[in-house]
Amino acid sequence: MSRFRPGRFVAMLVGTAAILAVGVYGPATLLGPLPEAETTLLSPPAADANVSPPALPAAGTSAVTALSVDETGAITPLAVPATPIAAAGSTTPLPLASIAKVITALVVLDAKPLEAGEAGPGVTLTTADYQSYLDYTARGARSVTVFQGEVWSEQELLQAMLLGSSNNHADTIARWAFGSVDAYVEAATLWLAAQGFDDTTVVDATGLQERSVGTGTDLAGLAGLAAAHPVISSILASPASALADRRGIDNTTAYLPELGITGISRSYTDAAGVCFLFTAQVVDGDKTFAFAGAFVGEPDYTTLDADLAALMTSATNGVSEQPILHKGDAYVRFDTAWGASSSGTVGLSKTTFAWQAAEPVQPTIEVEPVTTARGGTVVGRITVDGTAGETSSTLKLDRTIPDPGPGWRLLHPVPLITALLESR
Repeated sequence: MSRFRPGRFVAMLVGTAAILAVGVYGPATLLGPLPEAETTLLSPPAADANVSPPALPAAGTSAVTALSVDETGAITPLAVPATPIAAAGSTTPLPLASIAKVITALVVLDAKPLEAGEAGPGVTLTTADYQSYLDYTARGARSVTVFQGEVWSEQELLQAMLLGSSNNHADTIARWAFGSVDAYVEAATLWLAAQGFDDTTVVDATGLQERSVGTGTDLAGLAGLAAAHPVISSILASPASALADRRGIDNTTAYLPELGITGISRSYTDAAGVCFLFTAQVVDGDKTFAFAGAFVGEPDYTTLDADLAALMTSATNGVSEQPILHKGDAYVRFDTAWGASSSGTVGLSKTTFAWQAAEPVQPTIEVEPVTTARGGTVVGRITVDGTAGETSSTLKLDRTIPDPGPGWRLLHPVPLITALLESR
């Protein structure tokens, strides 16, 4: 009969515990996951961008907006109106004069589409169309001669309205497309809302009424839409055809082309002052930067000339090949519990030909958890979004983060067991 021996029992418990500890501790430390490296965002490298804010007039309301161009330098449509590069003056909508006719053209073309260079349907002029001509002529407002019963094509009506700034043609094409000017105004209101031009209102097709108003920001976006529209851009680039030419339609929009400016609408009323809708380009070799602009409420043409010259000087100074991201620049550092470290650096340099109108903004950085990895491993992405546009690049480790080895693992159970528990 055996006797219970407490000493032997305790020894067996200790031995069993030791065996279990070794059996668990060893695999947990030698084979378990490592703790993630601590991530620290680094201060961005000093920017070397050539900052040149757009020179915009203090009077009235104004704005400039970047445009998209294709490989030939032609303006292409934007998915949505872009955020302006800069805006100045009043944020309260102001009378917009004949810029309203550009809205008329876009709304009519939305309802009655044309292909560029296509004449479109013929429109027989009515007594109301002839009376509009007489009324505007009597008021001293811009008008182009028409006669009751003659036929103008849709393209010719647009030419007379856009190139000649003809008020009677604006009313005529609005009545033809929508049945009445009032019905046109309703359609234009819906169209403006759909485009996101919440601060622009039209109550007529001509812009002669003071209640047709807009802001520089909205109208610069409008200029971009007009410049990208194939029918409107072709009309602005070409002389009037057929009947419109025989009526002596001159291009009233062309202004300061020697500065790289293409006019879309240029007008004056007592309520609105001088108003100018335009696009402009800065060209450097095979690279083109295009932007749209709106100046509303200029006191006179002398001031407009000086303000446009100042704007183009600021554009020339600010537009260049911008080094947005430099390969090798470090934006994040990874530090491990075992003393190894590495930096997340830009994997590929990115440049853009754009207008650096303000200091670059703080980049957006996204990183993945890092434990061990070879140098060159992609660990995240950096995105810079500012007035020079948006660009991004991968972030790669500049050096290898190695495994700490069995010695460190066995001597540091707490971080390893913590990492094991967090992984489950």
